[in-house]
Amino acid sequence: MKLYGKNPVIERLKSNPKSIRRIMIDEDHVDLLYIRKKCNQHGIGVQTVPHSKIQRLAQNLNTQGILADIEDFAYVPIEDLLNNALEKKRVPVFLDNLNDPQNLGGIIRSCGALGIFDIVLPTTESVSVTESVLRVACGGENYLSVAKVSNLGNAIEKAKKLGFWMLGTVVEEARSLTEVTLQFPLGLVMGSEEKGVRDIILKKLDMQVTIPMKNQRMSLNVAHATSMLCYEIVRQKK
Repeated sequence: MKLYGKNPVIERLKSNPKSIRRIMIDEDHVDLLYIRKKCNQHGIGVQTVPHSKIQRLAQNLNTQGILADIEDFAYVPIEDLLNNALEKKRVPVFLDNLNDPQNLGGIIRSCGALGIFDIVLPTTESVSVTESVLRVACGGENYLSVAKVSNLGNAIEKAKKLGFWMLGTVVEEARSLTEVTLQFPLGLVMGSEEKGVRDIILKKLDMQVTIPMKNQRMSLNVAHATSMLCYEIVRQKK
């Protein structure tokens, strides 16, 4: 896999340098001394290359002058994710058939920044952690675990058997997020961009909430909605 941009590469150097195979720096960029220093510390090869090569490898995306070859993203078993979440008081976020890489990247960025979340994805009808996702995640992937499961409903049931209380969002006919008291350990379920949470998954929730909005004709994409839910979870958890 390839990782582009200063912040994603710097966060990877800080948190997981062993996953970096080599780094290429645009010969036009001489302001990346910190990255060169960190690479020297960890024995990571650095190659200075022409701007045209960087652009070709990055398919003309904005790399900010840097591109890293990294190991493929490592998913964790769902059992390990849930047990670790229970032990360390983290919150698993179950994403029901999310399809937009931009939204998944945004969710990973927010969850990584807030620091107490992990993510569960279905193996089918769902986006995976790709280069495009990592570009938007901006290093957030280094601060959470991601599991892929063949059946999201079964994964939620496993979480409930461990004592997790399941919260999910709907568009209407539910309590406002600002009016509920959350219970912990907690799991969060978020729906897809177009269909929301499927009915078969809604039946497994302990509580459904809506995000209060004054302008009801407006809508939030799933990345923004997840950020708001996660912030409220962190606030109440404290």
